Amino acid sequence: MKITIINGPNLNLLGVREPGIYGNRRFEDYLESLRRQYKGVAEIEYFQSNVEGLLIDELHRTGFECNGIVLNAGAYTHTSLAIADAISAIPAPVVEVHISNVHRREPVRHHSMISAACAGVIAGFGLDSYRLAIEALLAMPLTADCKK
Repeated sequence: MKITIINGPNLNLLGVREPGIYGNRRFEDYLESLRRQYKGVAEIEYFQSNVEGLLIDELHRTGFECNGIVLNAGAYTHTSLAIADAISAIPAPVVEVHISNVHRREPVRHHSMISAACAGVIAGFGLDSYRLAIEALLAMPLTADCKK
């Protein structure tokens, strides 16, 4: 199974950005532990950008080639109809993830523009939200339109 993790703006700063909210572990270190954990089960690709259009391009590129996408769109979650449209346009199921529990934060973070286009949402479990999303994707039937 091929899974792509896509991270949006400011997530390149995990480990140094607001550690009280996001923890002090770099995502690249966590990613290596995920790859080890799912070796032989899932091939995990990774992409990060602070640019909305590049996130959309990556959804378009991988959404027809992989079996599932784990997406943390960062603040674009709350503002981007364009990302929601990109998710709706691809056959791969997308699981929206958030490291923090967005519903315990500022009211502007309580609404997601992308949730309705996603297969599911996982929030508030720190970096473990990504592992939980992978588990959810592994439990889903494979999407016939995606290349295996």
